[in-house]
Amino acid sequence: MTLSNLVPANAEMIGRAAELIRKGLLVAMPTETVYGLAANAYDDRAVARIYTAKGRPSFNPLISHVSGKDMAMELVEFNAWAHRLADSFWPGPLTMILPKAKDCPLSQLALAGLNTPSVRCPDHPIALALIEACGVPLVAPSANLSNTVSPTTPAAVFESLGDKVDLILSAGKTEVGVESTIVDLSGEYVTVLRPGAITVEMLEDVLETKVYYKNPATDNSPTAPGQLKRHYATQTPLRLNAVDVKKGEALLAFGRITFMASEEYGAAKDMPEGTVLNLSLIGDLEEAASNLFSYLNALDKVKAMSIAVMPIPNTGVGVAINDRLTRAAAPKEQ
Repeated sequence: MTLSNLVPANAEMIGRAAELIRKGLLVAMPTETVYGLAANAYDDRAVARIYTAKGRPSFNPLISHVSGKDMAMELVEFNAWAHRLADSFWPGPLTMILPKAKDCPLSQLALAGLNTPSVRCPDHPIALALIEACGVPLVAPSANLSNTVSPTTPAAVFESLGDKVDLILSAGKTEVGVESTIVDLSGEYVTVLRPGAITVEMLEDVLETKVYYKNPATDNSPTAPGQLKRHYATQTPLRLNAVDVKKGEALLAFGRITFMASEEYGAAKDMPEGTVLNLSLIGDLEEAASNLFSYLNALDKVKAMSIAVMPIPNTGVGVAINDRLTRAAAPKEQ
């Protein structure tokens, strides 16, 4: 395995990436949320390669990334809610689920048997340039092995997938750090299926209507990506809402740890370098979100008995952080 498939995201390499995608191959592209593993959304074989590369359950549908509303409306039937949200939040980390348009050309494999595609317009110049160069929507789940931490850097993509991805467009660390908010607009109510940086409160302000949460614990048949009970998981077990650190644990901190105890070292602040990472020393939830996956990846490499995770406020983007942590901490199904 070499780094020959990791290239700078310049105009020449975007053109090369588009050629590969048109041939049915896979390209890792940056978005504002995480790095995505992109393929032609119309090409069944290309989509199958994504499932194979990720080891992704076939019943977990894929988001189609579009260049804007015009491309999206070739795939789904826009309603008044969709127009308002797209006008307010696109390009951006918002995925909308809507009824399939007549003669929708999306791969059935990408739809995972559903009649309600997921679409979003990413807020990243490289992603948009690649979609434009390809001339088709791109399905692009996170560019990592399924049930592992989503990648926020090109190095993390390479470490997870290696030569399973044909080209990695390198453009530094992603900005948002957690995947897009997914909102279902296909029914009678507006329902958030996956929380993200665009919060329920932000959606309600634009739509001027009540927005509901769906509890994934009551339904293990995903209608959108990221709804499996165990998802985004580290190999090292997580212990959530920790108020101290047990012997043999690493620590994923949030805010000040001055008075936090450690069974092994007396105080958490005295733990060895590399065994403690702080999502945000000042308690900034947006900073915490941007660091979440890369810090989980780093602590997973410590090979601790478990990772203690300090409480995260369940407000704003903290809802998305806690959603990811809860899934990552879920027990493996036997």
